[in-house]
Amino acid sequence: MRYGVAVTQQLRALGHELILTTRKHPDTLALSKLLGERFKVVGKYSPSSPPSRLKESLKRQLTFCEMFESEPPDYAVSHGSIDLCRVAFGLGVLTISTADAPHATAANKLALPLVDVLITSNAIPQQEYERFGVKKIVQFNGVDEVAWVRDYKPKPTEYKKPLIVVRQMETMASYANGKRDATEQIAHKLVSLGNVMFIPRYDRRLRSGLIVPQEFVDSVSLSADADLLVSVGGTISREAALQGTPSIVIRTFGTSYVNNYLSELGFPLFTVELNQVFKLAEKYINQKWNVEEQLKQLENPVDYIGKIIRKKL
Repeated sequence: MRYGVAVTQQLRALGHELILTTRKHPDTLALSKLLGERFKVVGKYSPSSPPSRLKESLKRQLTFCEMFESEPPDYAVSHGSIDLCRVAFGLGVLTISTADAPHATAANKLALPLVDVLITSNAIPQQEYERFGVKKIVQFNGVDEVAWVRDYKPKPTEYKKPLIVVRQMETMASYANGKRDATEQIAHKLVSLGNVMFIPRYDRRLRSGLIVPQEFVDSVSLSADADLLVSVGGTISREAALQGTPSIVIRTFGTSYVNNYLSELGFPLFTVELNQVFKLAEKYINQKWNVEEQLKQLENPVDYIGKIIRKKL
């Protein structure tokens, strides 16, 4: 959603009319209020089983079709939305997509062959997406999170220090099938180093010894204020590193080109095996990196979306 708002604000400034959409999800409605944009809720996220995923996806596609069949937009822009890409293709709408997870094989197979232009970090080898049949790939020098982190003013939090944030793995994603989620285990172990906030994906029940937020939390402000962040390597890991907070990634999904890229540029993002997390946490907790200059050097992918639309693909 942050990505969509960043795109919307730039394209609106260029004189374009935008329709922002999102699915109903535990965090989307609260985040939309925080971002101050009005989203149209189309469908919901229902990952409990393959049939539930399929049914909700089909319902969402039908709703999109009914929304736009009489007056299709000029462009459809998304972060690899299967449903939007499918409907845009069917209605003959030019489609621009971003992507940063070549390991998300199922979603990439369904969405990327339908995309007219894919915008992705130059950290990711082009062949990683060419194998999905992408027509045109445009690469930029940076990572997606630059679009909403670079100019963001984090809001202070009131949690006791030192604050360690642990983000649970997205256990319902298709690419997580067969993968062990050790985030809650490591969260309990890290309690000896400080106050540990465990951010679950779906189950917000209280856990002994851990801070478990019962409502939505602003991940960008939280990762800026935290003294250490631990995850399996998603968006929040890069949000933290781009703001100078040491970010430890538990190696789970193989090579993450964008994470390795940030590490090589000097951002505090460290990918390790599970048995190395505690030792690294001891080493880096309470340390902050000044990464302002490195962040300035990275390109904003939203600029590329604007250029592509101005050139009319």
